[in-house]
Amino acid sequence: MIVVMTNGNMAQTAAPGESSLGFYKPSFRLPKTMDGAMEESFGDVIQFVEKNYRTIAKKEGRAIAGLSMGGFHSLHISRFHANTFDYVGLFSPAINPRGENTTKVYQNIDQTLEIQKKNGYKLYWIAIGKTDFLYKEVDEYRAKLDKMGMTYKYKESEGGHTWTNWRDYLSEFAPLLFR
Repeated sequence: MIVVMTNGNMAQTAAPGESSLGFYKPSFRLPKTMDGAMEESFGDVIQFVEKNYRTIAKKEGRAIAGLSMGGFHSLHISRFHANTFDYVGLFSPAINPRGENTTKVYQNIDQTLEIQKKNGYKLYWIAIGKTDFLYKEVDEYRAKLDKMGMTYKYKESEGGHTWTNWRDYLSEFAPLLFR
């Protein structure tokens, strides 16, 4: 398995808290975090990987997963590129873009989810902690999927928006891939 980890929060340095300007308090709502550019351009990432590595360049050979903001990007990349991934993992994901967004990525969410459902996938996996600040948003998203008849596996754990949960989610999700 080839793992590619892009930086979906391009305006933030890789090690929040320290920069060339010294120490700073990290912000999680930086400009361009939810502007759709990551989702729109993700095809370029796939093309680069497939050009430079031996891959199975088909939907059944691709998975996408992320935690928190990465879960947000994974959700929207997978439905915007609706016939690209057979495996989707959303770990404590943000669901809805914040602020005013006019990008086509965040429009017609129900329609693109329907297309993703119609195209099929092998696993759509959602996990969140009971005390996670995104719990209600994920609960509402699951209700949307239920209403649409879109199948998914759901994991609810103790705790909140924590690395402990995300490590557990990854250890449960990864063995389900490419079967």
